[in-house]
Amino acid sequence: MKKLSVVFLDQASLDQGDLDMQPLHDAAATLTLYPATAAEQVAERIADHQVVISNKVMIDEQTMQACPQLQLILVSATGTNNVDLDAARKRGITVCNCQAYGTPSVAQHALMLMLVLITRFESYRQAVRDGAWQRSSQFCLLDYPIGELSGRTLGILGYGELGQEVGRLASAFGMNILVGSLPGREHPDRPSLAELLPQVDVLSLHCPLTEQTRHLIGAEQLALMKPGSLLINAGRGGLVDEQALVDSLRSGHLGGAGFDVLTTEPPVNGNPLLDDSVPNLVVTPHSAWGSREARQRIVGQLVGSLVDEAQREQRRIV
Repeated sequence: MKKLSVVFLDQASLDQGDLDMQPLHDAAATLTLYPATAAEQVAERIADHQVVISNKVMIDEQTMQACPQLQLILVSATGTNNVDLDAARKRGITVCNCQAYGTPSVAQHALMLMLVLITRFESYRQAVRDGAWQRSSQFCLLDYPIGELSGRTLGILGYGELGQEVGRLASAFGMNILVGSLPGREHPDRPSLAELLPQVDVLSLHCPLTEQTRHLIGAEQLALMKPGSLLINAGRGGLVDEQALVDSLRSGHLGGAGFDVLTTEPPVNGNPLLDDSVPNLVVTPHSAWGSREARQRIVGQLVGSLVDEAQREQRRIV
């Protein structure tokens, strides 16, 4: 089998030095790795390579024109918005993304956010750090109301592989699962968004960001949710109107929110959800997908796509 020359433009977005990259080396004729690549360096670094791997580095039509030898673009993520797909199609360049690699990692993160909020974990952790337990007149500290997931209703928007896994894990905690319909993708057996929201104690978002789902949850939708309910977003930041969320948390209507995603990432220009004074809000830095196991699965999928392309190339030669 003929092997192909490969360049990875932003390896540091995937590998923190804890992955086994040898399978990728073995599958390539040559493998050139760059931790990160600026826009002005892209065409030069692709150079004579037949295959480019990119997580977030943009591969546009101009780059493709400058690299006529390019025949395969591997995206080390699910989204392909960093690749001009129309330009690739016109030039016969194959584009492959990675799928379902992070299901266990993201699903457990979503449950972790629910548990942190329902148990008031951060409040109690800070109370111990501040010495409140040490000063207590009794053996325990119960200053913050603790709830249970068991018996509560979890609403899920986006019921693909990830949403289903979150539902499976939540069922193990005794939660009742209610799956809602997405705008433009109504389902006869699922309640509409307006019907779903008043019924759920926790809402978890796992749907893609499209023009129909942008700001899917805004002030109007938050008002429909039960007082004291929780909102979990490990999907995409743009699904929620972030200022409306802050307002709902400050008013006390929403009981808490756990977010792993923001509208703009990294949030170099700030974000209302980064204000430490917002109550009962937990924000993690888009890390839900990033277990070592999930990232190693990405390497495996990259290798599979590379081998498939090499086999097709071999057949063309023969």
